[in-house]
Amino acid sequence: MTRIFNHLIFVSILLSAVLISGCGGAQNTSSRTIETEIPQRPAGQEDMVAFTAPKMDIVRVGFIGLGMRGPGAVQRFTHIPGVEIKALCDIHPERVEKTQEILTKANFPEATAYSGSHDAWKELCDRDDIDLVYIVTDWKVHAEMAIYAMEQGKHVAVEVPGAMTMNEIWRIIDTSEKTRKHCMMLENCVYDFFELTSLNMAQQGVFGEILHAEGAYIHNLADFWDYYEGDWRMAYNKEFRGDVYATHGMGPACQALDIHRGDKMNILVAMDTKPVNIPEYLIEKRGLSKEEAYKFENGQNTMTMIRTENGKTIHIQHDVSSPRPYSRMYQLSGTKGFANKYPTQGYALEASQVDISIIPNHEDLNSHGFVSDDVRRALMDKYKHPIHIELEEKAKEVGGHGGMDFIMDYRLIYCLQNGLPLDMDVYDLAEWSCLAELGRISIENGSAPVAVPDFTRGGWNKVKGYRHAFAE
Repeated sequence: MTRIFNHLIFVSILLSAVLISGCGGAQNTSSRTIETEIPQRPAGQEDMVAFTAPKMDIVRVGFIGLGMRGPGAVQRFTHIPGVEIKALCDIHPERVEKTQEILTKANFPEATAYSGSHDAWKELCDRDDIDLVYIVTDWKVHAEMAIYAMEQGKHVAVEVPGAMTMNEIWRIIDTSEKTRKHCMMLENCVYDFFELTSLNMAQQGVFGEILHAEGAYIHNLADFWDYYEGDWRMAYNKEFRGDVYATHGMGPACQALDIHRGDKMNILVAMDTKPVNIPEYLIEKRGLSKEEAYKFENGQNTMTMIRTENGKTIHIQHDVSSPRPYSRMYQLSGTKGFANKYPTQGYALEASQVDISIIPNHEDLNSHGFVSDDVRRALMDKYKHPIHIELEEKAKEVGGHGGMDFIMDYRLIYCLQNGLPLDMDVYDLAEWSCLAELGRISIENGSAPVAVPDFTRGGWNKVKGYRHAFAE
């Protein structure tokens, strides 16, 4: 109870800061709110909301980055019909050679290899027989590669986060709008079985109106720091403050709240704790002096509260060093019910929201506690998302974070082949990635409110409600 009480106090403090700065949407935003520049849309460009590209029977793919995540992506693509893997690129030639073995095993032709140079990836993008460039490198170069690939006429899928600065975000948006090419961020957690089922329940009104969502990336990386080539991830956390890895929490939350599909984020407030565990790790494991180790920018725990145009809220956390169980802290709170995945997976619902066929004795059901495991399983079966109905068995067979990765890749190709809007567009990339810089600005200014730009530049209300697209 103490932990819950303290959490509620913190949320109240953050929300109060948001309310003080302007509680009624953009028109009431206080002059104390910090605003970043919103570049004017270049003449002749249009937004990419609900954008569709011409259908393509075969999607020809080139992969850049074959380290921790790349080979798994290549393996998953060998299980997707209508795909040709044309090129593989990594600075290390042995990684390319190793990944070629995946293609051989799957009876795919050998792909053209690019390696040995920091610019080899550009040669891949320059090819005229590639439709989609799939970027699986460290996040420092995501934006540069995505922009160049679109400029060469390619659709882009890029690992999370899609961009790390507001300048990168706006450049990606402008390039996507100018070239009329998709730029999808590879956020796999929106395809998690619990998250996608809960989204379907929310869209069918089971929880009433969703008012609040929570998400997080809580994952102690102490055992993994040395696996990031060139120490890029540690270096980034050492040099930058703010939520540098917000997308796993933001994705499911934003989809449930229809962000830029009838609502938009207006303002955020962020704060963090002092860093302790990673500096101490650097002292113990890498021999740094205390003075040098504690020159560390990112807080141990970073917390961000967001308020939307329609008066809803999102709470996001980031912690990669505390001895805490892994958690994405997924929660949806509505007027009629509640969904929660970590640490307890379950639903709390008013009796009126549960079909009598699922639980005949409604007298034992109330919103003060989670429904029984049997009822939870029955609800998840009843509201299983159509995507899971189609792909669950295959996804679990192929794998990738329990199948989430395969569903993500399959849906990307499915939408391209059928000329449908992608599940995640370039504005999702922007909205879910912007916490890195906007949160830093808030923290470095005493947790001041910071305006979240309308990345659609006016198109956020054109589509009413988030929905996955399906072929007729």
